[in-house]
Amino acid sequence: MKDLIKKLVEAWGPSGYEHHIRALIQEEVADLADEITVDPLGNLICRVGSGGKKVMISAHMDEIGVMATYAEPESGYLRFTNIGGLIHSTLAGNRVRFEDGTIGVIAVHDQFGAGRTSVPNLDDFYIDVSTGNGAASIQPGSPAGMWREMEERGSRLIAKSMDDRIGCAVAIGAMRKLNKQAPNECYFVFSVQEEVGLRGARTAAHGVDPDVGIALDVTGSGDELKSWKMAVKLGKGAAIKIHDGGLVVPPAVRDWMVERAEADGIPYQLELLTGGTTDAAAIQLARAGVPSGCISIPCRFVHTTSETVDVNDVQACVDLLAGLLTNPISL
Repeated sequence: MKDLIKKLVEAWGPSGYEHHIRALIQEEVADLADEITVDPLGNLICRVGSGGKKVMISAHMDEIGVMATYAEPESGYLRFTNIGGLIHSTLAGNRVRFEDGTIGVIAVHDQFGAGRTSVPNLDDFYIDVSTGNGAASIQPGSPAGMWREMEERGSRLIAKSMDDRIGCAVAIGAMRKLNKQAPNECYFVFSVQEEVGLRGARTAAHGVDPDVGIALDVTGSGDELKSWKMAVKLGKGAAIKIHDGGLVVPPAVRDWMVERAEADGIPYQLELLTGGTTDAAAIQLARAGVPSGCISIPCRFVHTTSETVDVNDVQACVDLLAGLLTNPISL
């Protein structure tokens, strides 16, 4: 599983430019699905099983990033805009990687100036792509993802793009356990453009028309210093969502997940997230409405290049998802 996670998190794929990560995932699941399609927006949709309830399981492939907007004439420094939710206070000194492999370094004007009393605006940042013989040929409109290799620290994995490549890993792990055997009609959707508005899940849910929706995504952790108050902690199991900024999980869906976790002896915790949401917020609004929930992977330092998860939580999420899908659904 660690090798799979490393491949996924280090792959390139900002929102709207998911073709590389999609190809990687498609290769991983080629023998695990009965049918694989790519819809017009770019979602990778993998059907496993037939009969029973139609279940849509969604994990987004895209990652936050930047897009070059202007090259300074003399220096070649790149101005940029955000792709998804960047945290400005964490940007300076980070590296980005453009599609052609060019590595840039994010810098900020007057980083240590005496007048600096607040977090810089995005306009204060620029990207250095100089080569020693001028600047690299990066044109305005070129997207880049954040860049950092995955590191291991015991059971903890630290990387960029855990949000939401770790959800993709959970989906693939469950597909491996199912081995194309399921009493339900399961649609594993590796969605696009979640970080810019849940766009892929919205169109995929309209096409799949599921009876039940499950999102797989990261959530925060309440065990950081001065963190917001939440019960979720790293290493304590799969997080079963109750509520977030875009979803109130129907009690029947929540109880279905809790009962399966308890029946299978899977460690779990209940998640209430005060802000942010997942693909489930889009799935629930498809057509006449879809009862939807979310299995969340606890994660520290979300939307930075050092997002941190615990492999034991990841395995608990795989086991819970597989358990839900290998049993008849009576919702």
